[in-house]
Amino acid sequence: MRFHRFRPRVWVATVFVAAASLTVTTFTAQADTTGAAGAAVQLAPADEHDGADCEVGSPGSTSNSRLPDPFTKADGSRVSAKSDWRCRRAEIKELAEGSVYGNKPDKPESVTGSVSSSSISVNVSDQGKSAGFSASVDLPSGSGPFPAVIVYGGFGADTAAIKAAGAAVISYDPFAVGKEGTPRNNKQGAYYSIYGGSSDTGLLMAWAWGVSRIIDVIEQSGGSVLSAEGTGVTGCSRYGKGAFVAGAFDQRVALTMPIESGSGGVGAFRSIASESGAQPLSSAYGEQPWLGDPFGSYTGNPAGLPVDTHEIVGMIAPRGLLIMDNPHIDWLGAKSGSVAALGGAEIYKALGAGENITYWSDVQDGTHCANRSEWRGPITQSIQKFMLGSGTAPGQFRISGKKAGNLAEWRNWQTPTLTD
Repeated sequence: MRFHRFRPRVWVATVFVAAASLTVTTFTAQADTTGAAGAAVQLAPADEHDGADCEVGSPGSTSNSRLPDPFTKADGSRVSAKSDWRCRRAEIKELAEGSVYGNKPDKPESVTGSVSSSSISVNVSDQGKSAGFSASVDLPSGSGPFPAVIVYGGFGADTAAIKAAGAAVISYDPFAVGKEGTPRNNKQGAYYSIYGGSSDTGLLMAWAWGVSRIIDVIEQSGGSVLSAEGTGVTGCSRYGKGAFVAGAFDQRVALTMPIESGSGGVGAFRSIASESGAQPLSSAYGEQPWLGDPFGSYTGNPAGLPVDTHEIVGMIAPRGLLIMDNPHIDWLGAKSGSVAALGGAEIYKALGAGENITYWSDVQDGTHCANRSEWRGPITQSIQKFMLGSGTAPGQFRISGKKAGNLAEWRNWQTPTLTD
């Protein structure tokens, strides 16, 4: 693995029991503050996927009503060292592609484009076909080059807080890459122009592919305007689902910030199926072709899935992750979001990076995709830590008692102590 300046940290937890409308759980952590202010702290490998050389096995077809053990490999052995996670992550990646999202192709044969202070152009050629798309750029004040947060869809993200923290905003229209409102056998957009409208890859993965191609162009640009060393991604609702998948499937993303992502997003599939009022899996699958075609076999049987979203959270580890949830709208399944975040936090903990994940659903305003004052601090801290290399990560779990999940109900595995 090519992690730079990654040091094990100490995980410290404090637990509070509070009234139903208040925070019930808060995790905090001791962070490494030895880096010079403003120095780049790069927790992301230089590759989109650093486990391409791993031999990935296939687990047997077993049904499990609880969250699968993220530390058990396909061959039945358990992860015992931090270095083992690279290839375990590669197994989870293949399971998630094969059962949930559809395939994300390897890096295309050709990616070209340009970066200016106002826009990015992307041109992709692969398998004898070509397509392109563009995104707008909004720079913060000061002198660049700037790290950038790729914002899905143009709403729901606190772009003012992002810019105030010192990062540029890249406004990304995912519909240019994968359009909604199209049938599964005739999906459209730049991704499907190359890989075919009947591809079993869902829109979330197609959108993630587009994010990766934006990062390719930033890397090629020479860094005069935007820096490729600290890219973030965020979005709300369907775009929160997209941001979550983009961060999981491109390890160059230093900070992932999904907002109110609901069913098909962060929320654990097994938990969603039993959470009162949450959008059913069949509805999330049928509303738009967000999820890959293979997921259709599991909408009524999530226990048969070989993977769940706590492991997708773990695919992001040890990189920065800030999950923002809304407990006031049942449809969004925030209880299941907390279950997945708590399960994924065990992976962060095992890797010695417990403070790099934050989950926050303790908010007063129930409006969907509102900019919330409670989130402004953790957004700023996360950008400064993971994209600018200064300060400390938020490292907290602020779970609203209105939608508090209990990880103990969903797992029968224990978190190992991994050797360095």
